Parts: sequence; structure tokens; C-alpha cells
Amino acid sequence: MLKVLRSSSSCLQQARLPSYLQSNPRHTTTKLSSPFHGVLSSVLLRDTKNPRFFQRVFFCSDSADGSGSGTEAVVEEAESKSPAAIVPTAIKKPDDFLTVIALPLPHRPLFPGFYMPIYVKDPKLLAALVESRKRQAPYAGAFLVKDDPGSEATGSDTEKNIYELKGKDLLNRLHEVGTLAQITSIQGDQVVLIGHRRLRITEMVSEDPLTVQVDHLKDSPYNKDDDVIKATSFEVITTLRDVLKTSSLWRDHVQTYNQHIGDFNYPRLADFGAAISGSNKLQCQQVLEELDVYKRLRLSLELLKKEMEIHKIQESIAKAIEEKISTEQRRYLLNEQYKAIKKELGLETDDKTALTDKFRDRIDPNKEKIPPHVLQVIEEELKKLQLLEASSSEFNVTRNYLDWLTALPWGNYSDENFDVLRAQEILDEDHYGLADVKERILEFIAVGKLRGTSQGKIICLSGPPGVGKTSIGRSIARALNRNFYRFSVGGLSDVAEIKGHRRTYIGAMPGKMVQCLKSVGTANPLVLIDEIDKLGRGHAGDPASAMLELLDPEQNANFLDHYLDVPIDLSKVLFVCTANVIETIPNPLLDRMEIIPIAGYITDEKMHIARDYLEKNTRDACGVKPEQVEVSDAALLSLIENYCREAGVRNLQKQIEKIYRKIALKLVRQGAEGLGSENHGELTEISSDKQTNEPESNTTEEAEVVEPIVSATHPTDQASDLTDTTEKVLVDEENLMDYVGKPVFHAERMYDQTPLGVVMGLAWTAMGGSTLYIETTQIEQGEGKGALSLTGQLGDVMKESAQIAHTVARAILGVKDNGNPFFANSKLHLHVPAGATPKDGPSAGCTMITSMLSIAMNKPVKKDLAMTGEVTLTGRVLPIGGVKEKTIAARRSGVKTIIFPLANKRDFDELAPNVKEGLDVHFVDDYNQIFELAFDNLQTEK
Repeated sequence: MLKVLRSSSSCLQQARLPSYLQSNPRHTTTKLSSPFHGVLSSVLLRDTKNPRFFQRVFFCSDSADGSGSGTEAVVEEAESKSPAAIVPTAIKKPDDFLTVIALPLPHRPLFPGFYMPIYVKDPKLLAALVESRKRQAPYAGAFLVKDDPGSEATGSDTEKNIYELKGKDLLNRLHEVGTLAQITSIQGDQVVLIGHRRLRITEMVSEDPLTVQVDHLKDSPYNKDDDVIKATSFEVITTLRDVLKTSSLWRDHVQTYNQHIGDFNYPRLADFGAAISGSNKLQCQQVLEELDVYKRLRLSLELLKKEMEIHKIQESIAKAIEEKISTEQRRYLLNEQYKAIKKELGLETDDKTALTDKFRDRIDPNKEKIPPHVLQVIEEELKKLQLLEASSSEFNVTRNYLDWLTALPWGNYSDENFDVLRAQEILDEDHYGLADVKERILEFIAVGKLRGTSQGKIICLSGPPGVGKTSIGRSIARALNRNFYRFSVGGLSDVAEIKGHRRTYIGAMPGKMVQCLKSVGTANPLVLIDEIDKLGRGHAGDPASAMLELLDPEQNANFLDHYLDVPIDLSKVLFVCTANVIETIPNPLLDRMEIIPIAGYITDEKMHIARDYLEKNTRDACGVKPEQVEVSDAALLSLIENYCREAGVRNLQKQIEKIYRKIALKLVRQGAEGLGSENHGELTEISSDKQTNEPESNTTEEAEVVEPIVSATHPTDQASDLTDTTEKVLVDEENLMDYVGKPVFHAERMYDQTPLGVVMGLAWTAMGGSTLYIETTQIEQGEGKGALSLTGQLGDVMKESAQIAHTVARAILGVKDNGNPFFANSKLHLHVPAGATPKDGPSAGCTMITSMLSIAMNKPVKKDLAMTGEVTLTGRVLPIGGVKEKTIAARRSGVKTIIFPLANKRDFDELAPNVKEGLDVHFVDDYNQIFELAFDNLQTEK
């Protein structure tokens, strides 16, 4: 019988609230519902005070097993007009429905006593449900859909595909066991269901909509007094107590469940636990299909335990994040309070005031030395900084500008040492030879001592790689007691690297000189500008032109950097530039520098450098003691002549390092073998003693005892053992190949006796001096066939020299051997060996003439003769460059006689005596003098 009650008191009576709300909570009973209701009593008693608790529709079953004999509805007056309300009319019992419409549930099964809203997209199915509800049959079967094994579609796609299935296809996708669901409301396509009891599909009645015949399932009989079932149920209740503490939503589930089912019993307890868990649908379906009450309780307990574990993990994650956030917030608040307190007490000022104080502390000690125009700019920028907001971009620009302005060493000069004798010792200590370079540096120091102050100069050290240009600059700084700063301009193509950027640009920086002054902290450092001959030129301007202001002694007293925009005095800076080839330096820039050439080293100088500098430093770097190794002079000489023939000593240092690395490996191997044999004997003795004294100990224990004894040796003791057990290593000319491999160079002299048409010339290269053979031969002879062909990758200058030489040789032959038609009737081929190397330069004219005359007159040139110089059409010999380099090359090749132009006599006289020693040098002004020197006292070969 259905009754509509409007008062709260009658509602409580008709809703048949659980007994634990009507009884004294302090009394305990033996009913199963009492323990569980005791857990939830605080929640439900608190909810009874809320009038909205009774504004619901209740469907209650009378029987304890869930099959009620009647259904009652309690509807508040405000909801009686809603379409969701159920009309109070006589309704059939649930047992009367053996044929129901099958509703597919895509996500979770529906348990008895729980609401579930679903969306019905099929119009026919929706119409059938509405019609069924009108016919006072508001029941349907809710069955979970099986997963499609061959599909990987998402949830929404799966639900869409289910509604497309009809008849048997849909029946095959449904689980057999479902729930009899009462249709409480239909609003649009949303249908709200409440589960009542379990059903099993027996057969299909109709296809569209799918209607099936069902059997109503009852739980298997069980003993309510069974201890195992009681214990399991109490564990479920205990777990539920913990679960219900975590979310108010689940407490609402308890409230709703009690309103529709009534008191709890064992089966309902299992259903409730599975329903509120967050397990997947297959696990829930397994609980729904289980009719054995004990097994159902076990399954539900497993699901609840998993739910608690997940909640614990969730709580730990949330707690960690909350602690981190709360710690950071607390730290932030405390810092802000601390700043406010310090500000109130006057212990700390704001950021702008602190910055201003920092900048003023920098300039106050040297305020008298700072130029007035710079001091004015600093004061203006400090005032500007106070007016700007700290968050503005202009504030950061001004702060960086002031940082650079106040960090420069305005008027701060280092105390120079003008002791010439000390400077001489330092230069000799760091470098061997280079007398002209050292002399120039000593002159600079002497002038500074007489004047009482030094003036910055621009010195350019030019020479091949590896001669020590950069290290000379460092030695000069040490001798003068100046700070040293080096930067390379090789490949530099941006003017801003020298002159700085404008401050308005993002990421603007001052130029290299301003960075240098800030780094060294003095206004008179020694600045080494490396590779100045390799300055580039790009779209950002010409750096070589920008260097003019920096290196001009008349301009660099007021050097203007684009970033600072105030003049800087660089007149006290000593600039030392390095270059390999001065020809590539622009003339305006070259004019501002004093060139000091470094030609390279002859064999004797290399021997001294290798023995006194390179070998000593390399030996220390490799950890080899002097008494452990000996490198003979013959080995060093062979190394220099056959492996390291270039002008510098960088490659020589690499080869010496290679030798000492192999010596170090050899010493360590010998020492390891010696120590290994000794330690092996000691280990054997210890092991035998151990076995004698403690025969019961095993091998592992012996190893543990012996190992500390071996590793306890100090490294210095091991080094001394190495010294004692290794033999001294001797490196001589015979075994040099074992350390450095096969010789790289062979003798530059290709001929012991110079053949016809072959003459040795002297050439200059960026790597130093070199000998150069010029060969001429006759390839064809006939009336009027005089011609000349050239090979050997000759440049335009040398090609022109060859044509001039051919003309001059023809004229000289007409004078010396009148009537000889050789040049008129002979086609000549002139070749310069090493054809893969490009060659050019105005110093091979006299060599070419001599080669042509040798083949024309059938006379070889004098033995051990080399020459250099350019010849005009009138036979006059012009001066050349690189006299020192060419002289060194001649000595290296064993040449005894050299012919130089007369104009180069002064250059030769300035050479060191050891370079000129043993050479027969002739200075000529006309080619006829060369002719007499080359072909005098030679017999004509028939």
C-alpha cells in the first residue's frame, strides 16, 4: 500500500528508519546491523537534523533477503509535481516481472539499493521504457556490457557502438547476470534506475528493443551464526569505517542505501562494499554474480582493501605536496615580515639604496683619480637610478651601466719595475736567443727608468708559428711587473667586439679593452693582441679599421667605447701584437706598430732550447726523474733535422713529449714487473704462514687478510721502488725511431753534385726559410722553335720573373758566347719541384737565369751554391726580404756559398754570429757577378 506523508514524524514512521536511530546508542545487541550502524551512527544522526534528509523518495523492501512484499513511496509536497516523482498508484510486485527490457550498462554494474543514472540514445528503447512506466511496470533489467576483445576504442566510442547493436548481437555482448532496476524518473534521454535484486537471462523474447526472459536469483543458504562469516563481515565493517572517513560522498551512499534497502545484513553488506569501491567493472561484476554469501564477502573485502591502499597513496602524495607548498609559503611570509621589521628598525634599506651605496663605495677610494667628466656621468646615472622603478627594463640597463663605470680602474696604475738587470734575467730564463727582441724590451725599460714613467707602445712580433711570440709577451709583462691580458682577434668580424655595443641593444656589452681593464684592475696592463694578421671583415664593419683608434698613440688617450660613451685613457697600456705575416695587415694599421721580426731558430738554437727548456719541462710534467732517462745529443740533433725542420719549436716540443710519454710507460712497466715479482713472493710467504698457523681458515679469509697488506704501501714508497727496480732508459740515434716513428723529412738537398740546368734558390715561407730547386731542360730543338713552358704552380709574379729571366739569359748568352743560337732554336721547360705547393714571390729571377744558362752553356753550377734575388731586364739585382730565414735555410741544407743582393748586406750584418758562422756570402749588384761566381773555373762538359 502506497501512502503520501507530509510531516517529518510520519515520514520517519513510513520510511522505517534503521533501528539504530530509534534505539539507545549505548546499548549493544547481537544483531549484525548493530556494529556497522554503530560505526555510522554519528554520520546519520547528524544528518537527521537536516530537514532536507526527508525530501526524497524511499523504496523499501520488507523481507530481510531483499524480496519485499510491498513498496512504499514518501514524496514531499514540493516534489509531487516534478516529473521525477512517482505517481502513487498500485504497482506490481518485483517477483511478477519475468520478462524485462534489457538495458546495457557500459561502465559499471548496478547493485541492489543504489541509484544509477544512464543515458538512452536509442529512441525505440526510450519509448518502450516510457510506455512501460505508464503501464505501471516501471522495471527493467540492467546488464553490464562485455568488453570487445578485438577493439581498442575509448569509453565514449564503446558506448556509441553498444547503442548500434540490436537483437542477438546485443544479447551476446551482455553479461548473463544483472539487476532488476526500478525506473524512478525519465527526463529527456536520462533514465534514473534503482537496483532491487539479481537476475539471470534465460532467453531472448524480442529484438528491438531487446526484451529477455529472466530468472530471479536468490542468495545461497548460509548460517548466520557461522564464525567465519561473522569475522569476515566484521572485517568488512572495520574497513568500511576507514573508507567512510575519507569522503562525505560515501557517507551519502550509506544514507541513501539505508533509505531504500533498510537494515544491513550479510548479503547487503557485501553488495554495499563492492558498490562504493573504485574497482573496475569486471571485479564488480564478479561480486554481483557471486551467490555464495561468504565468497561475496571475501571479494568485497578485497576490493575495499585495495580502495584503502589507493587512498593511502593518494594521502601521502597530497601530504607531501601540501607540506612543500606550506613550507614555501611560510618561508615567504617570514622573509617578508623579516624585511619589514628590519626596515622599520632602520637596519636595512631598499634595493635601490643598497645599489647606490655599493656603487659609491667603489668610487669613493679613488674619487680624486676619476676624471671629472666620468664622475659627472656617474652622479647623473645614480640620480636616475633612484627615480626608476626596479621592475622596469631601463632600471636594469642603468644598473649594468653603473656597474661597468664604477668597476673600471680609473687612475689606478701598477708599480712598474725598471730594473734592467732583473728584466734581462727573466727574459733569458724564459727564452733562448731572440737577442733583438730582448734588446728592444730593455730599451723600453731604460727609457721608462730615465723618464720616471713609461709610455705605452705598440709592438708587433712577426714570425712563423711556434717561435714563442705569445710567451714573449707574457715574459715582458713579468719583467715589467705589469698585469697580463691576452685576447685573440683571429677571424674577428664584428666591430662591437672592439668598440662595444650601444647600450640600447639587448645583451649589450663593452668592448674587449673595457673588459680587459675590469679584469686586470689596473690602467697600465700589457695587452697581447694575438693573430692580428687574421682580422676578418664582415657585415658588422671592418675590425681592422676599428683597431686604428685603439692602437694609435695619438688617439688612444681618449678611446671612446660605444657602451661606456666616455673617453678612456689607454696611453699607458703596452700593446704587444703577434702576426705570422705582416703583408696581410692593412697598411694604416701596420704604420702604427713597431715591427720586431722573429725569423725562427737554427739547429744550434733548437738544440739549446730542447736541452735547457723543453726537455726539462717535459720531464717534470711526465714525472720522470733525471737519473731515470738520458737523451743523447745525437738523438736530439736527428730529431731536429729529420722530424722538426720548421722554424718554430712547437712541433719539437710535441715530439719530445711523445718520447717522454713512451719512456714513462716503459719505466712503469719495468717497475710493475719488478714489484709484481717481489709482492708475489711476499704473498706466497704470507699465505704459507697463514696456512701453517691456522689450517682451519678458508681461502676467502686469507684473501681478506692479505689484501690490506698489499694496498697499504704509500704512493711515494711505490715511486721509490720503481726507481730502484727500473733500469736507466737511453734514447740515442739508433733507437729514436722506436719512440717517434719514421723520419718525416729527408735531406733538402736532392743532389750531391748539381746536374745541368739545376740551381738551388732560397725562399721565404710563413713557416720560415726554405731551399727551392729550379730545374730547366731542353725538350725540343729546331730552327726558330725558341719557347719556354713553366710548371710547378707558379704565381703571376714568378711567371713574369721566368719570362724576364728567359730574355736576360738570352742576352747574356749572346755576350758570353756570341753566335750560340741555343735560345732561338730550343724549346725549354722550367720546373720548380714540389708542384703541389703554390709558389710566388719576387726573389727567384737570378736563380732562373742561372738555370737557363747552365743548360744553354752545358755547364753545371758550382757545388754547394745557393742564391736569391730578382733581376731586371738590364741585369741589375734587386734586394729581397727574409735574409735571416733564408740564411737559416741554407745552413740547414749544408750550403757553403750564398749569393745575396748588395742592398741586403746590412740585413746580413745584423744577424747573430752563430747564424753567419761558416758561410761564404757574396753580395752582388749585377748578374755578371753571379755568372762569374756560378760558372768560374768549371770545365766544359762535352
